[in-house]
This record gives sequence, C-alpha cells and structure tokens, in this order.
Amino acid sequence: MNWLVVDKIIKGALVEDGSYGDITTEAIIDKQNLCSVDLIAKENGIIAGLDVFKRVFQILGDVEVNSFIKDGEEVNKGDIIGKVSGKAVNILTGERVALNLIQRMSGIATLTNKFVKQLEGTNTKILDTRKTTPNLRVLEKYAVKVGGGVNHRYNLSDGILIKDNHISAAGNIKEAILKVRKYSPFVRKVEVEVESLDQVKEALQAEADIIMLDNMDIYTMKKAVELINNRAIIEASGNMNINSIKEVASTGVDYISVGSLTHSVKALDISLKNLRNI
Repeated sequence: MNWLVVDKIIKGALVEDGSYGDITTEAIIDKQNLCSVDLIAKENGIIAGLDVFKRVFQILGDVEVNSFIKDGEEVNKGDIIGKVSGKAVNILTGERVALNLIQRMSGIATLTNKFVKQLEGTNTKILDTRKTTPNLRVLEKYAVKVGGGVNHRYNLSDGILIKDNHISAAGNIKEAILKVRKYSPFVRKVEVEVESLDQVKEALQAEADIIMLDNMDIYTMKKAVELINNRAIIEASGNMNINSIKEVASTGVDYISVGSLTHSVKALDISLKNLRNI
C-alpha cells in the first residue's frame, strides 16, 4: 500500500470524526491516564487491515498496538485479535476510525475468500472492479488481495478498458481499438467489453488482448470461449454472485470480475472491549 495515500485517508477520517475534539472523552478521561483494551472478533472471518488499524493510533501518538495474528488469517467469534495500550484519550478518540477501517477491509477479505473458495480446482481467478468506496480504493483493493482475489486496474490511468459507451462514441470496436493503440504506450494491454458473439469476432479481428464477456448467459459464454480459442485473455463480468461463479468458471474463462466484493460488502463485526486502567 502507498502509505502517503493511507495516511491522508486516516487523517481525513480523524478530522471528520473529531473536528473540534472528542468532548465526551476529554470531559471524562484525564490526559495522563493509561489503559489497555482488547481487539475482539465478534464473528468468523478473514482479517485485513491490521497495519491500517495500527497506523491510526501511531498518528494520534502514545498508543501501542500488539497484534496476535496477521492479515489473511481466519478468526472465530470471540477470538482476541490483539491488544491496544497507551494513552486512554487517544485510544478512545481513534477507536471508531480504526474500527471502521479494519471492519470494512476484513469484510471485503472475508467475502473475497468465499468467492475464491468456490473456484478451487479451476484455473479461473476472482477480480475486483472500480466499484469501490470513494477515496478508500487503495484499502479495499488491498483487502481483496488479502482474501485471495486479484486486482483489476486501479484507476482510469492504470489500464485500457473499452466499454459500450466508448464503442458507441468511436463507431465500432475496431475503430475504438485503433484509437487507443495510437494514443497509449505499446506496453499497455487493450481490453474490450463485448455483449454478443458478433462483437467477440470483431474484437478478435482487431486483436484485443483481453475480451470481457459482459452479461452473457452460460451457453453464449461457452461459445465465446470456443471462438476466442486462447487468442485473448477472457474475463467474465456482469452481476456475478457466489452461487453462479462456479458454473461461469466451467466455461473456461480466465477471470471473473465481481463488483459486490467492494460496492455492497458487509463489514466484519470487530470491537474494542474490556478497557482496563494501567
């Protein structure tokens, strides 16, 4: 992860949560008081974001976080993930920001891992998308990797993906590919989104490097894979869910992109409990 970006995210979140201080904590807790508190999993899942969690308290200062596990490890309900010790005011001030981040990242890693396990025994890999929370993409894409998934392009300047609106604007797939090849460095792969077998043929004729089969039924997808015949990398996309991806993988596609990994994930329930003065 780019820690300059991560620090900006954390500092922005701390400002959002306490623009004028934490009036409850400041009224109750003496600035010199020290305490420790347990980081506890309240449900089963895959943990991601421990270093981000720690970084919140490093920025606030005078707090130490000791983790008992590593990112990517499974936890069960009731497991103690780590211990946070130090200045009580800083622990309580940073608690919600730190938990919000690790909960969301762990939720993404947990869901990604469920998708990945569905594809065990196949050669197909799970991809994320750009359907991420604004300004949290670096964290969410990291969490996908922790869960065993693969990152698609990070942003618009990271890779070429010609979608339906680009094709409409250019006139056809061939013209769109010609334009991007003239505009972009030769080292960049060109991916094009297709919705029919005729568009698959057009993409092959234009020598696309990656062909995305968008919202195709299984029969059409199988025909598309046969047609491509290893002449391009194949990605399947469009409303993929945990119950359908095994059948999609059976068609022979190389990747399946799943927007729900990041755009509608449930956070993993994690809390800071058992505060003790020290």
